[in-house]
Amino acid sequence: MRLPAASLALIAALLCAACGAGRGPAAVPAPRDASVVLDFTPNAVHAGIYAAIARHLDRANRLRLHVVVPSATTDAVKLLESDRVDFAVLDIHDLALARARGEEIVGIMALVERPLAAVIAGAGIRSPRELEGRTVGITGVPSDTAVLRSTVAGAGGDPARVKTITIGFNAVADLLAARVSAATAFWSDEGVALSARSRGFHSFRVDRYGAPAYPELVLCTSAQSLRRNGSVAAALVRTLVEGYAFTLTDPRRSAADLESLVPGLDPKLVAAQLSALLPAFRAPDGAIGTLDSGVLHRWSAWEARFGIVSRPPDVPSMFDPAYAAAARRAGMPAAGGGGDR
Repeated sequence: MRLPAASLALIAALLCAACGAGRGPAAVPAPRDASVVLDFTPNAVHAGIYAAIARHLDRANRLRLHVVVPSATTDAVKLLESDRVDFAVLDIHDLALARARGEEIVGIMALVERPLAAVIAGAGIRSPRELEGRTVGITGVPSDTAVLRSTVAGAGGDPARVKTITIGFNAVADLLAARVSAATAFWSDEGVALSARSRGFHSFRVDRYGAPAYPELVLCTSAQSLRRNGSVAAALVRTLVEGYAFTLTDPRRSAADLESLVPGLDPKLVAAQLSALLPAFRAPDGAIGTLDSGVLHRWSAWEARFGIVSRPPDVPSMFDPAYAAAARRAGMPAAGGGGDR
């Protein structure tokens, strides 16, 4: 993948940062503010972000990290497009749709390294193929239909024979009440919640039925912001790589950090969700935050094939993997980072 000149300069700067060590005292730069809007209400998938704040990893990287909680799932893209926040956690499909509209938004780090999307079905349905002739609930988000079609087709079924109904984000309630035979949802969220309430539900994960193992959630910013102040992006990526490293090292304390900063969360549900998510925080090679070119090109073809966008997204211009790569090369502190609260 061709890297922009700004990215190459960023890597060189990070590699040379240690060259000035030991040359005497220097002025410590003041922390810079960085605002990040989440993709959804805070939950276990955001544990690394909140761990970074609770452990002062942002301050160690000369940042003041501010988290913005959206009031609707569409807020993140809107706030980033209007330049009201510096960064956003976006579902990769929302990023593709924004790019298709001509928005110059760039993904710089993966928060999870595999799809979270799934078709969740009741106990009597043991294969997505068995959804033919049945009613499946979808949220109304454009990617839902693609996930459903891909999963049914991947199991050898005919997606055209599946009926759909828009249920919003009521998958848990509607499945428990048997108002639908299945629903599109996240296996890490609704799937875990359903398992805690009743036995027998099946989560058919889209990447097990033909979809590539794409990163579901991506940290994004505008191309203009990267050109204007790429050093803040580099510091934020390093902060979050360290935050998710802490979450992987000590999930119990990371869950406690999340719960302390987001009152009202159910600790049992957070623990269950985090346990399910931990493997998704690492790439197959064990790296955190990586954006793999091969995976993204396969995702791009799948994205267009199933109609989320009309043509494959241009991966080289849409993603910049240099920031996460530079953060790993610069090294990470021991588990615990900047210390306890």
